[in-house]
Amino acid sequence: MSSAAHVQKDVLSQIKPNAEQKKKIETISRKALSLSQKAASKYKGKAMLAGSVTRGTWLPDKMEFDVFILFPEKMSESQLEKAGLDVGKKVIDGLKGKHEVSYAQHPYVSGMVDGVDIDIVPAFAVSSPEKMKSAVDRTPFHVSYIEKNLPTRLADDVRLLKKMLKSNGAYGADSRVEGFSGYLCELLVINYGGFSDLMKAARKWEAGEVIDVEELVKKADYDALKKQFLGQPLIVIDPTDRNRNVAAAVSARAFLKLRTLAGQFAGDPSVEMFFEPTVGPISEQELTEILKLRRTQLVMLKFLPPRGHEEVVWPQMRKFAERVQGILEDPNMEFRIMNRGIFTDGSYLAGVLFEVESATLPAVQKRVGPSIFDRDDSARFVEKYKDAALAGPYVEGVNWVVEINRQFSNPREKLHDALARPLEELVQRGVPKLVAERIAKGSDVISENHILVEEARRNPAFGVFLRKFFVKDKLA
Repeated sequence: MSSAAHVQKDVLSQIKPNAEQKKKIETISRKALSLSQKAASKYKGKAMLAGSVTRGTWLPDKMEFDVFILFPEKMSESQLEKAGLDVGKKVIDGLKGKHEVSYAQHPYVSGMVDGVDIDIVPAFAVSSPEKMKSAVDRTPFHVSYIEKNLPTRLADDVRLLKKMLKSNGAYGADSRVEGFSGYLCELLVINYGGFSDLMKAARKWEAGEVIDVEELVKKADYDALKKQFLGQPLIVIDPTDRNRNVAAAVSARAFLKLRTLAGQFAGDPSVEMFFEPTVGPISEQELTEILKLRRTQLVMLKFLPPRGHEEVVWPQMRKFAERVQGILEDPNMEFRIMNRGIFTDGSYLAGVLFEVESATLPAVQKRVGPSIFDRDDSARFVEKYKDAALAGPYVEGVNWVVEINRQFSNPREKLHDALARPLEELVQRGVPKLVAERIAKGSDVISENHILVEEARRNPAFGVFLRKFFVKDKLA
């Protein structure tokens, strides 16, 4: 047995569900399906089990499954939403769980029963993907395809791939991770015939890699395909819909991470590749030493977590981080950003963290103006600064120059000026609405290490985020 085979065997012995776990999820899923079918019959709907539990590719560290309620296509969206919530609540309540309503394209009911997460998702029972009325309507076609094309012998190969990706921050197509979905993992294993052969192939992938399991697109048309999915590093044609890229959510980072892992597995396979090392919150001494070595400073804009579904919140947080960076790096401000990151625990703390070259700028600022040969702009520049300048207007080369008092010498002052505004004005200034709703109620700027570490002590997840903030993937 090769070293790679030994590693796979060792990892599987640690990640496969045991008999008790299998029995639990099988019992709960059967009961959930039965209750769903009974409740859905009132609306002429049908229930079906979905997710990795149906294919035996699930990982025991997160026990979960979905039940899709397929309602007649003639139903209106409002009728589907109402019926879906009614069925979902009855199912979770019938399982003695506590239900809650979550929101995606349609509201749906979720709940936890004996440690198992369950989503009851309404969808339309359409006859083909072309007739879809909502994104979730395609799920039954995916379930059917995988059931027909994923042999039982490859279930463990899918588990290995999922575990590797999950432990390296690349599993999940949600907007927080921007990685590989479970369905995508299954398609990759089907296409290459197993985990080992996938690793051999993935290490040679190039940006814009095209994978067409069912050969729905002619290779001569691949260039057109890459234009259709421009900017998407991995293109995997959906076997149930030739116009859809299953890997659309995969970021450049996740794509390169898998390629790097595949290369490492081919050269020096190890069990450690499949398990994320446990790390604790950063200490004040560690943080101080890191920043002393880097000669940089941290600045965090802190606020309450935006309310909403994660799939909406995370893109808005990213957009907000870009907006704040733009404010700080404005030529009139001159703060230079080295790195940025976003954090939210969904309950108590949200923040945008920046590593800046310096959090304190000189009191004086140099402004370079137009060429002396540009008569109109020169006149405007001189008129604007002739009374406000500490020095000048003078010239360097052929350009007008002045030295003026800097309006804001630290990020706290600038961000307070830019963001201490009513909700409507924040939105007009480009702050995403869910974030603006929180910022309008108050925010704080933290640049003191000991205060950041105090936050880390109160919130260990933030402490881990702070530690990982300085760690970058080696992707080449």
